[in-house]
Amino acid sequence: MVIAGPTAVGKTATAIEAANYFNTVILSADSRQCYKELNIGVARPSAQELKAAPHYFIASHSVHDTMNAALYETYALGLLRQLFVQHPVIVAVGGTGLYLKALLEGMDPIPPIPETIRQTIVAAYNTKGIDWLKAELEKKDPLFFAKGEMQNPQRMMRALEIMEGTGQSILEYQKKNKKARFFDALCIGLELPRAVLYERINERVLAMMNEGLEKEAKSLLPLRTVNALQTVGYQELFQYFDGMLTQTAAVALIQQNTRHYAKRQLTWFKKQQDLYWLNAARPQIVPLILSAIKEKEKN
Repeated sequence: MVIAGPTAVGKTATAIEAANYFNTVILSADSRQCYKELNIGVARPSAQELKAAPHYFIASHSVHDTMNAALYETYALGLLRQLFVQHPVIVAVGGTGLYLKALLEGMDPIPPIPETIRQTIVAAYNTKGIDWLKAELEKKDPLFFAKGEMQNPQRMMRALEIMEGTGQSILEYQKKNKKARFFDALCIGLELPRAVLYERINERVLAMMNEGLEKEAKSLLPLRTVNALQTVGYQELFQYFDGMLTQTAAVALIQQNTRHYAKRQLTWFKKQQDLYWLNAARPQIVPLILSAIKEKEKN
């Protein structure tokens, strides 16, 4: 069972509810919550939530480890082969669409890219900004420029890295036929009215600041050039530490960029077929999931 949707929609609570109902475990498909150095800024499940249901791919890797969709596919499939021995149902949850796509459909293997290419791109981005990144992709990878996530610096840098390292667009590695899987998947999409979702995002960012996001970001300053830190919630505070933004402006920018990210997530998931969309505000969502299971079985 897959539970997908934008940030702040309530995926973690729904996944725990489903995992408890089916007496099973949760596999995360979040590209940032896997890093043990990142906590508040990636909305990692709380200690209480982690106790409520066993979680995998949470704080399982270091920011110094290489992680991408293709590596996640290998990691997740190996883990699922072990977990399905004990559990007939596994709950996979996350908002990283490409990771879920890799899990369900597979990715073509991408040749290893020299780390120096990644380091050069990240350093240039940190100096020249997203406009430079857009210009580089328009010139070197027009396919990604036209169809890729052109407001997501992490995805954009990965695309440029692949193009410079292999001579092919990253999108070429995502176009092949779906791979056979040893499991069936029911895919649930969670959504809320846009105004409600955006308000939840704004409130979550304020809560993160109250929980100590600024202190966490400051402790990560020495790692600011690593791939995992090229993301919303940290980059804005790094600009604040550099004197480029006030604290108030940095918080507002985190809220704005998170709303934009949620919009991109929704755009991605709405393009996917076979998602059963449910209202995340419903007080009891498991009965709706059971109805979706019955509908899938009919088809």
